[in-house]
Amino acid sequence: MKNKLIVTVFILISNVLFAQTKVSGIVVDNTNQPVPYANVVFKGSNEGTVTNEDGRFYIESEKTFSALIVSFVGFETKIVPLTKAVNYNFKILLSDGQQLNEVVIFTGKTSKKNNPALDILRKIWERKRKNGLRQFNQYQFDKYEKVEFDMNTIDSAFMKNKIFKGMEFIFNQVDTSKITGKTYLPIFINEALYDVSGDNKLNKRKEKLKANKTSGFEGNQQILAFVKDLYSDFDIYNNYLTFFDKSFTSPLSRTGIDTYNYVLKDSSFIDNKWCYNIVFYPRRKNELTFKGDFWVSDTTFAIKKINMAVTKSANINWVKDIYIEQEFEVMNDSVFLLTKDYMMSDFALNKKEKSKGVYGKRTTFYKNHQFNIEKPLAFYKDEINFIDNEVYKKSDEYWKENRFENLSKDELGVYKMLDTLQTVKKFKQIYNLVSILGSGYVQFGNFDYGPIFSSFGFNEVEGIRLRAGGRTYFGPNDTWRLQGYTAYGFDDNKFKYGLSGKWMADKRNRIILSGGNRRDIEQIGASLTTTNDVLGRSFASSALFTTGANGKLTNINLTNVAVEIEPIKNLIFSTGISYRTLESASNTFSLNYYTTLPSTTNSSGEVKSEVKQSEANFEIEYTPKRKTIGYGVERANVDSPYSRLYLNYSHGFKGILNSDFKYDKIQLYYKQPIIIGPLGRTNLIMEVGKTFGTVPLGLMSVIPGNQTYFSIENTFNNLNFYEFVSDQYATFQWNHNFNGRLFSRIPFMRKLNWREIIGIKGVYGTISNANRAINASGLPYNAPENVYWEYNAGIGNIFKVFRIDFAWRGSYLNVPETNNFSVKGSFGFYF
Repeated sequence: MKNKLIVTVFILISNVLFAQTKVSGIVVDNTNQPVPYANVVFKGSNEGTVTNEDGRFYIESEKTFSALIVSFVGFETKIVPLTKAVNYNFKILLSDGQQLNEVVIFTGKTSKKNNPALDILRKIWERKRKNGLRQFNQYQFDKYEKVEFDMNTIDSAFMKNKIFKGMEFIFNQVDTSKITGKTYLPIFINEALYDVSGDNKLNKRKEKLKANKTSGFEGNQQILAFVKDLYSDFDIYNNYLTFFDKSFTSPLSRTGIDTYNYVLKDSSFIDNKWCYNIVFYPRRKNELTFKGDFWVSDTTFAIKKINMAVTKSANINWVKDIYIEQEFEVMNDSVFLLTKDYMMSDFALNKKEKSKGVYGKRTTFYKNHQFNIEKPLAFYKDEINFIDNEVYKKSDEYWKENRFENLSKDELGVYKMLDTLQTVKKFKQIYNLVSILGSGYVQFGNFDYGPIFSSFGFNEVEGIRLRAGGRTYFGPNDTWRLQGYTAYGFDDNKFKYGLSGKWMADKRNRIILSGGNRRDIEQIGASLTTTNDVLGRSFASSALFTTGANGKLTNINLTNVAVEIEPIKNLIFSTGISYRTLESASNTFSLNYYTTLPSTTNSSGEVKSEVKQSEANFEIEYTPKRKTIGYGVERANVDSPYSRLYLNYSHGFKGILNSDFKYDKIQLYYKQPIIIGPLGRTNLIMEVGKTFGTVPLGLMSVIPGNQTYFSIENTFNNLNFYEFVSDQYATFQWNHNFNGRLFSRIPFMRKLNWREIIGIKGVYGTISNANRAINASGLPYNAPENVYWEYNAGIGNIFKVFRIDFAWRGSYLNVPETNNFSVKGSFGFYF
């Protein structure tokens, strides 16, 4: 009896100290059909949520509540008693009926006339440039950011899986999401503190990292960069918000009236400010939109709080849910400043309710705002390659003192659990497997074997081709790296190899010295603008499957040394010298040229089959807004769209190391990606080039054909290798991905989530008489003097990973042994 009393008292105390209310369920109408986007609020509070497209909801609070209020336009508001702290699988019936006389009733699609919510929305548009940080010339504040990855939908069957044998202790940290109600297990956590400064007149912003703490995976820079790219900062007042490389229509957008339904739901005091509550939900399915609600001030028409979630029907892959919450505080009675930003994504293979996945969560807090403190322009200059290792060494006492909010007991336990997990052999094995699939390399100490995806190939000269290679690897920030490979062809019975080395002599300005040598078989002319990277891989010479003959391959022996510098972030200058020999690798293909021209007396002239050439080159590459990972001699790019401008000047020497030709070549490449709001993404690509001087086929500019079954950027789908050559050229490409915008309007195609792609590309080029005269290869020189062009249409996102393109020739339609139509495919993982 005494023990029972103690237990009862303990339970009562626990309920007082840790009071919590959790409710999940579905809202239906009189016909038992789900009611999407219904408002669900704890009675007597502003804590609420909106049902999803299936009418389901989950709501949680740290406080104890006794009732829910469930409402939707066109239905009677219902008060649902809560008899327990935890209530799952509620079924709530909303009845049709009239609400208060002064409230306008909307059903289904709301009216665009006589809607008070739209009157408020228009006032938000008028004032949006006068709210928040935009009011000030300069601003600065402190920022705290916490990023976490969690495995979700953890159940008993999942815990008993053999893969977790020896790691059962991790399930002591299982928790429940306040957004979805699902169980989850943290696997990665990162905290960071920043000093942020900005200047609205200069349109500049700078974040300085003060402290960083991570537990989870080694090599976490890649994970953090990936997360930061996914969860980039956004302004809720903008017309479009970009997540996962896609443009979502903001509920505050000027085009929102055509995209969303808006309902003025409530009004109330929040922090002594009278605010209106507006619920919004999409007018159509399958578009990149949100559902949710926001509270807006009745005087400044600034947002006080907004909650929104991406609709499940949105055409986005691998992401089941996206939830965003922002809170604003009032300063000086009128200035609304963002103080909390929360975003959670549920990554999963499919969007079924019970499917397992990974949560990616970012929580950001802002405080200590100061304004109109001007800083010199030099202050905002980006660091080129600076890493302060001290920011990663802050003590636990420092974090306790400087965190904007204390970690919960569970979060502190996560740190300990993740640190322990690093020592478990089974976990290391799983992590290594994931790392191999992601990088393509197998690590043995400080040596990486690979890339394993290049191990096997086939072409007409070599037949079956096997390749093995590797690189030194001490970490992602290595200041030097050696790498090499060897390959063997079973038909030509020859070994090939490549070896290169790089060393970063100056870290801050990324001064990198490099050099190497490669002897291999190559499809020269696979692209117009190329570098002298000795380990560059020719896709066409090692493809498994090709269309038509693939014997126009070249034996190349290339040696080069180079130096590059990055004095300004994303602006790289490089210069180098190279020496190469070129000779045909096939009996059916020739690079022959005349050293002395045939005379009018029918003499044959002198012919040479090998090209020996020394060359110096100077390159400029500018990639504004490019994001990179790591600080070492090699960096990876974060997969976000950025412009690229590339300029190359080359000078060929005659006589040096027995070189054969003197010439000058200049080439320019420009790519501009453009996200056009809800209409998708466009890519514009331009290439121009000219060679001054007389050169043979091996040094000409070959218009890149594509004789594979796969789509390859910067090639022409219906051209054969060497079908067109030139010594001056200009190409233009345009392609556009509608991201499913058109198919979403067709009822029977909506659920497929296919995406429409269209494009057109063309090239103009000429050949000088001197270059024609020395051609002894037997290959007829054809230049696209009448402009060769082709157009294509395709369907992407087939089974989420496959894309098929149909390409047609627009000119040169009667050329023998060529294709006027082709079908190309490609695989990829895209959101």
